[in-house]
Amino acid sequence: MNGLYKQLGKKVKEARTKIGFTQEELAKKAGLHRTYIAGIETGRRNISVKNLEKIAKALDVKTNYLL
Repeated sequence: MNGLYKQLGKKVKEARTKIGFTQEELAKKAGLHRTYIAGIETGRRNISVKNLEKIAKALDVKTNYLL
C-alpha cells in the first residue's frame, strides 16, 4: 500500500513497543480491534483522523508525532 501508511504504521509500532504494549493492549486502550492495529502497523489500513487521535492518546503521544 501507500508509503505514507507504512510510515505511519512504523511510528505506531515504534511508540507501542517503546512503552511495552502489545497490539491487544493498545487496541483495548484505544477502543479499537487488535486486527485493526495490526493492519495499521503493516500499512494495510487507511486510518481515520478520529482513530489516529485515539491511538495517539492511548500511546500518550501527540498526533503529529505519528505523522
